Amino acid sequence: MDGKIALALRDQDDPLIVALHGTDRGRRDLGFHHHPRGQLTALRHGLLTFGTKQGAWVVPADHAVWMPPHHPHFGYSHGAFDGWSCYVAERRCADLPGRPCTIRVSGLLREAVIRAADWKGETLDERQHRLALVILDELRAAADEPFGLPMPRDARLVRIARALLEDPGDRRGMDEWASWAGITERTLSRRFVAETGHSYTSWRQRARMMRALELLAGGASVTSVALDLGYDSVSAFIALFKRLLGTTPAAYFTHASG
Repeated sequence: MDGKIALALRDQDDPLIVALHGTDRGRRDLGFHHHPRGQLTALRHGLLTFGTKQGAWVVPADHAVWMPPHHPHFGYSHGAFDGWSCYVAERRCADLPGRPCTIRVSGLLREAVIRAADWKGETLDERQHRLALVILDELRAAADEPFGLPMPRDARLVRIARALLEDPGDRRGMDEWASWAGITERTLSRRFVAETGHSYTSWRQRARMMRALELLAGGASVTSVALDLGYDSVSAFIALFKRLLGTTPAAYFTHASG
């Protein structure tokens, strides 16, 4: 595995892709880094946080995060995981997304990368090359399905955003946050949308859900997470979780640990 990681991080055109697949029973912290290849990373089970200076993404199972070549980023897992990565040669990334994004992983893409993770050596034979092209086709066709948290740029909004990230359950309303940061409520509302693509309410909702995923992955109960993060009720939290992730917290983490 160490040899393949070294190959994946090398600045060279061949092989077209380098795929890795592994499991771990504890947290893994990748630190802040960058490399010349594009990187697609996903989990079959577990939870992963990826981020850049511009924002962060919580990546649940069956989703992947794409990082273009040379893009500084960090990443860490939350507890046990089963995951894979595919590193794409820089010359083949021109028609792939030019910015970090999250996608929903198709079954074909997932199984193709896991198959490629078994490949040995530094060159691809004809059959392997065909499968590598399928992987790139699936990545191009994948729908951008963001579950990220872009950060604002205005210093006053950054102050609010950081405070909410530190305590997503803070119940202060937008008018109170605006007064606290020295900005009018109208300007706060307008600039949040302009700088993050989300309303203040939507951004705060995402911040809470990202923290909820991290807490649940760490073993916290659904009830304690809902109450600690300021939801009106446990049922309201479960309903929002299901709307965003397609299943209930209990079902999601039962699958993730199975």
